[in-house]
Amino acid sequence: MNTVTSDQQQSLADVVVVDYGLGNLRSVTRGLERAGADVEITDDPEAFADADGVVLPGVGAFREGVENADPLREDLLAVADAGTPLFGICLGMQMLLTTSEEGANEGESAVQGLDLIPGTNVRFAEGQKVPHMGWNELSVERDHPLVEGVDGRYAYFVHSYYAVPEDEDATVATTDYEREFPAIVANEDGTVFGTQFHPEKSGETGLQILRNFVEICSGE
Repeated sequence: MNTVTSDQQQSLADVVVVDYGLGNLRSVTRGLERAGADVEITDDPEAFADADGVVLPGVGAFREGVENADPLREDLLAVADAGTPLFGICLGMQMLLTTSEEGANEGESAVQGLDLIPGTNVRFAEGQKVPHMGWNELSVERDHPLVEGVDGRYAYFVHSYYAVPEDEDATVATTDYEREFPAIVANEDGTVFGTQFHPEKSGETGLQILRNFVEICSGE
């Protein structure tokens, strides 16, 4: 485990950041440490099982992400089954869904994800410039501890695809890029969730999100 930073008096939770070859690992780790977590970057399933919370980061394409993470698929599903908080960031959030249009080969309708939040990811197709890149306002749609204190605040997005959950109740917060789409999603139990934006790049808004996550992990 990493040592406690000067920004925190003591660790509130032990958090694992999953290393599957894609993701802004160091920035996510620094953000979580500032939020009060003791962080380990690893691909060791035993560490997943021992953690108070697990973060699935991600930068890149959906097919590459799920293929890289495939050796850890059953271990990530076990995290969700155990009720341990599982937090997907950007591509990591999209991987929590059932499928994605991104990376589908000829003859395929979609690429399979983890299916922890039923739904699919689709490409912006209303004339928007892609990738969508920049700061967008968050509109909280329902209660969830992850969004405490962030309604109406701005977060940083970089993506060309967006989530379309099967159940509208899976949408915790939305934003708008010439169409409304989910910015934060969660499963029915509220223990598997994700942000389409990058909290580690979203200033005080992102730090609040990460603090909220650490509090969820600590049981506070």
